[in-house]
Amino acid sequence: MKKTGLILLLLVAIGACAQQSEPTAVASAAAPDTNSSSSTAPTETTKNMPNVRFATPTYADVYCAGFISKQLLPNANYIAGGVETPSTTKFANGDIIYLAGSGYQTGAQYTIVRELHDVNEYEVYPGQHKLLAAAGQPYAEMGRVKVLDTRSKTAVAQIEFSCDSILPGDIAVPFAEKPSVNFRPPTKFDRFAPPSGRLSGRILLAKDFDTILGTGAKVYMNIGSNQGVKVGNYLRAARPYTDDLKDPVDSLSFKASIGEDTQKKLPSYGHHLLTKSNGPTIEVSDMPRRALGEVVVISVTPTSSTGMITFALEDVHIGDDVELEADQQ
Repeated sequence: MKKTGLILLLLVAIGACAQQSEPTAVASAAAPDTNSSSSTAPTETTKNMPNVRFATPTYADVYCAGFISKQLLPNANYIAGGVETPSTTKFANGDIIYLAGSGYQTGAQYTIVRELHDVNEYEVYPGQHKLLAAAGQPYAEMGRVKVLDTRSKTAVAQIEFSCDSILPGDIAVPFAEKPSVNFRPPTKFDRFAPPSGRLSGRILLAKDFDTILGTGAKVYMNIGSNQGVKVGNYLRAARPYTDDLKDPVDSLSFKASIGEDTQKKLPSYGHHLLTKSNGPTIEVSDMPRRALGEVVVISVTPTSSTGMITFALEDVHIGDDVELEADQQ
């Protein structure tokens, strides 16, 4: 009898659960099909809208990023040497150095910058040299020093923070605090979003003259405060497939066969094959623009801005496009 009673209770419980689940199933069936091909909204997947987590710039990222300036910085004040000159020519945190020039005051802080010259004369992207010349002079930020003594012709200072080795000849300019960057939480990134029509520019150069970049890399762009760019703005880095046609290496892939011997009609990429195929002609200009990652602006000048790549889904190249995110003001 006890077993029979337990079985009856179990059957009653199963029936109650089935009745409760029926409305849910009906509601689900009645819900609109958001995955329908007739829907204008894209289907969200981890492929076209991956969840991303941003890298947040540190103090060193912000104060060691470098910049491009249309206006040349005064170079009358500069590093003359250090306590162990001439045996030591590279200086770092804590070292005592000598500053040539005038106008120094005890306790004043100076940023040490370096005028840069790219010894590689090869253009990574078409028109690079012309665009850089129009943008201005690139500078590296090397660190910060504090003046300890001004009684001699060269001021005595101590390096409080160094980004890299500080050298004789590096320029000293008055130190200025940089505005803080407003970070945003992790979000979804639409990898195939069409151009928004908002402010756009280009990555002209990267720190250390790198050409292939990833998360954390510092880039210099040809849009600045004159165009409304602000510290904390997020920009989308993107590259159309047509850019690969202009690359002397990547363009070779468009001239190679993309088919397989068993295909009756072999496809080809537009007019880029040396010999025509008998299959469909694929135009890469019709393909969606490929979003690569995002860049947060960490400093601006009137005509340029410095950014840090907060995440990259693939390699970002100098010459790639950047566009202000749609939700930015």
